Amino acid sequence: MKNWLWLSLAILLLDQATKWLVLAMLAPFEVVPIIPNLNLTLMFNTGAAFSFLASAGGWQRWLFALLAVVVTLVLTLWLLRLKRGETAQALGLALLIGGAVGNLIDRVLLGHVVDFIQVYLPVIPLAIFNPWPAFNIADSAITLGVGLLILTMLRSDREPR
Repeated sequence: MKNWLWLSLAILLLDQATKWLVLAMLAPFEVVPIIPNLNLTLMFNTGAAFSFLASAGGWQRWLFALLAVVVTLVLTLWLLRLKRGETAQALGLALLIGGAVGNLIDRVLLGHVVDFIQVYLPVIPLAIFNPWPAFNIADSAITLGVGLLILTMLRSDREPR
């Protein structure tokens, strides 16, 4: 199943390319509306999801980097041990690996993760969150990967053994 690592590499390259493009083109917190409910807004996250531990003083950078390395190694070993036919699981793992390494590179090189995609619901005013959370390609890949793994686990529970 090592062929799936090409998808991880593609996610990593797309993630890094879009982050560097946004860094070159936008000022921090500059809002560029794309379509209704979708903006590009350059933000920096020193914490984890939804800025968890963002104001912890800096130690969290290395904790999250170490965690990303360990998780990436475990997921890669898991991916390499899959058998043919476990396509959905391999896809989920490859997305997770690419996303984890994309955000790991930001943390190590920049000290924060570059976020720039803002999606919001019109029923929740933007003023409730200041600023409204943003995410990136790596975050999207991680979310899709986790979703796929959950679906494969739920599906395997229904299949007779």
